[in-house]
Amino acid sequence: MSNSIQSRFTIDREREIIRIMLDAFTGGETSGQPYFSTDAERFRFAGKEFLFTTDEFSAEDLFRDHDLSILGWNLAVATISDIYACGGTPMFFGHSVSVPSGWTNIQIRDLSRGIASCLEQSEISFIVGDLGFSEQWHYTGIVLGKAQRPLSRLGAQAGDIIYITGTIGKGNLEAALKLYSDHPALKHLPNCLVNRFSLRKTESKLIRNIANCCIDTSDGVLKALQTIAEINRVGFVVNNLPYSPEGISVTRLLGQPDELLFMGESGEYELLFTVSQEMEPVLLRKAGQRKLVFHKIGYITESQDILLVEKNRTLDLQKFRFCARDFPDIGIYLDKLVTTLKNETVDK
Repeated sequence: MSNSIQSRFTIDREREIIRIMLDAFTGGETSGQPYFSTDAERFRFAGKEFLFTTDEFSAEDLFRDHDLSILGWNLAVATISDIYACGGTPMFFGHSVSVPSGWTNIQIRDLSRGIASCLEQSEISFIVGDLGFSEQWHYTGIVLGKAQRPLSRLGAQAGDIIYITGTIGKGNLEAALKLYSDHPALKHLPNCLVNRFSLRKTESKLIRNIANCCIDTSDGVLKALQTIAEINRVGFVVNNLPYSPEGISVTRLLGQPDELLFMGESGEYELLFTVSQEMEPVLLRKAGQRKLVFHKIGYITESQDILLVEKNRTLDLQKFRFCARDFPDIGIYLDKLVTTLKNETVDK
């Protein structure tokens, strides 16, 4: 749910620009797969296959910065998740950081410790960094990893079951706590509610051997599902969504619909994947052995309809193909989401 006041490009325009840039380089698609079909880029070197990803973040991504150790952790998780979505093993991490000149040494230390804690748990080596100064913080993370079993956004088939590794809405909760920090109903929440993204290292190792396709929810769950449907030319039905309990509490305090946690574009960086009906028992058995929890949220359909079925109603999600970047202000985007939710509800 990035606040794109300076840029109003649609997704199609963004892809057009990226294609123009790629066409300027020889061998632009090093993995041999269509662009946008993987979260991280696969490439071969010295007879081995590797993964590479880079991501940029700033205050516009609506991560809170009241606790810089949590911000550091969340930025590292958000960067690494692309490698896990491809079933890879991250090896090396680098970053470029621009910090506000007003930050103290303690604040910079807290940010660094948050990043370092995530890298330690991921067993990743930090190898390089760059430092700059700006009015607001900016962060670019880079990860190089080993490719294991190839896993991409391609491969979803009709009948596949859709799973997600955690609850839905942590990212949109983070955005809400920042956007509405002055709201009377949230007066005591913004600086005391801890909201750490989950590192899905163990889950990725299991998923890569069982899933048909995988994507992280960096742009929210709905955008992840729409991407899977578009790339694979399929549809989906989702139901029984596992919303974050804290997210539910905040949306109701604000008088907003719970579905914003699913539809908003501030992602929680969970892994969303599909598994065939034949392999689902294998997934559940191995998850149980490892004490992992996966949430079944729906299934892939041959029809290209995309539907949300819950609370005795059906929503045609084709009506929600607009993006936050299409609007000059985040408030207008949220109003459009809420209005469309009210207008497009159809009785089952």
